[in-house]
Amino acid sequence: MLVKNPRFEISAVSPTQYPSTSLPEIVLVGKSNVGKSSFINTMINRKKLARTSSEPGKTRQINFYNIDDMFYFVDLPGYGYSKMSKKEQEQVGHFIEEYLFNRKEISFIIFLIDIRHNPTENDKMMYNYIISSKIPCMILANKADKIAITKVDAIVKSLQKQLNPLGDIPTLPFSSERKIYEDKVWEILGDYLKLFS
Repeated sequence: MLVKNPRFEISAVSPTQYPSTSLPEIVLVGKSNVGKSSFINTMINRKKLARTSSEPGKTRQINFYNIDDMFYFVDLPGYGYSKMSKKEQEQVGHFIEEYLFNRKEISFIIFLIDIRHNPTENDKMMYNYIISSKIPCMILANKADKIAITKVDAIVKSLQKQLNPLGDIPTLPFSSERKIYEDKVWEILGDYLKLFS
């Protein structure tokens, strides 16, 4: 998909700040520093639209990126960042839950995990929530450039068996460095959201 005019629209912590359009929202979830912002930049072929940080836990708001007035990429704060104070964790957890449970525009969830590690307990909790929500989703094993390309497929299959043994959820590798996986992601998003119709 050729993205022509992506733009950052707003950072929000409450429903009154969410965009008022009815565009579908593709939500990115995953632990801190798993690469959600880099995923957005890669998919839209921009270097710095979504702000990336080497410091985990820095994103503490819900960031909405308008993609050609067709849909939003929505970047949620990462979970599992231990240096955030308990009060901050509670605040962030509250507005994440409020968004995920109540936002009717959520059309698809992209769940990012680190291909180098087995899913954590937090990953499994988030995955179980996604399944219970019945919102269409995919699992992306990110940072595939960190391992030998010959091992990628086998590790992705292993991760899928751990999280989704039925194999009924698309599970793909991804890398912002290799840039060889985004066409397949766009294909799946297009099928679900009819982006190209």
